[in-house]
Amino acid sequence: MTPMTHAMPSIAELLPATVPMVRTLNLTFDECTATRAVLRMPDQAAFHNHVGGPHAGAMFTLAESASGAIVLAAFGAELSRAVPLAVDASIAYKKLAMGELTATAELGRPATEVVAELDAGQRPVFPVQVTIRRADGEVTGEMTIQWTLRPNRPAGQEG
Repeated sequence: MTPMTHAMPSIAELLPATVPMVRTLNLTFDECTATRAVLRMPDQAAFHNHVGGPHAGAMFTLAESASGAIVLAAFGAELSRAVPLAVDASIAYKKLAMGELTATAELGRPATEVVAELDAGQRPVFPVQVTIRRADGEVTGEMTIQWTLRPNRPAGQEG
């Protein structure tokens, strides 16, 4: 008899299962690697703003979710010793967003540098850049999110 193996869930399965807003906005994953994540948000009247396009909050959530996906893909092996946390975010709305949107996230620093800082006992901070595009390819928004990997505290050292 062969032993039963359980496959680890993919990030595309994990995020919707653990982050309610990903499910609420019906975000889908086109790509998710350690260097690039691409998420898509369908056009949904329930999330439109006063001009008939996606609400700014929905666009923010799409971009932040893409950044979280790449962080998990790039640093998933470090989750036993550090917690990824978004510490700052800025977004620029460039053009009117209408219809389906796609967010593409890319790490702003090599993952090896970030892990080396963690190995050295530091709390690394690194940017993730996200570009939001309409279906016609026009950029409607750009977001930069600063993430950190907060090292886990040894047992008994809360606070």
